[in-house]
Amino acid sequence: MSSTDVVELILKDHRRMEDLFRTMRNAEADRAAALEEFAHLLIAHASAEEDEVYPALRRYKNVDGDDVDHSVHEHHEANEALLALLEVEDTGSEEWDEKLEELVTAVNHHADEEERTLLNDARENVAADRRSQLGAAFREARAKYLDSGCGSVDNVRELVASVRG
Repeated sequence: MSSTDVVELILKDHRRMEDLFRTMRNAEADRAAALEEFAHLLIAHASAEEDEVYPALRRYKNVDGDDVDHSVHEHHEANEALLALLEVEDTGSEEWDEKLEELVTAVNHHADEEERTLLNDARENVAADRRSQLGAAFREARAKYLDSGCGSVDNVRELVASVRG
């Protein structure tokens, strides 16, 4: 990751997730390995956004706080879809394909909305040096989550349970 602009870093993760979806859809690929990478990336990415990026964006009057709240809600939906896929034992099964498509739908919907609302707002309203500071904080938080094994099925289960109450 060479850029430190938080918008560019988030977009780069979104593109990597799309690549991993293509791999997970390929019956000839190592779907389990792609899912493992995806799970860690998704949880680290969303957690770093919630820890470092979203609180900062809320402070800008031209960034809609409701968009931030909606993005957090969509992270929870993506986590639930991820957990459902992680719990499928056979990567060659019809159930795998169904749960994968539910995950793809949830994540792509969120990424598309986030790119059109929050990230465009950040590009327009947050100074480049501040986006760079946020990018450094995002990258550091993301790395800590990745190092912690955040995408494990047990951790994802805990995240989903904590929201359900």
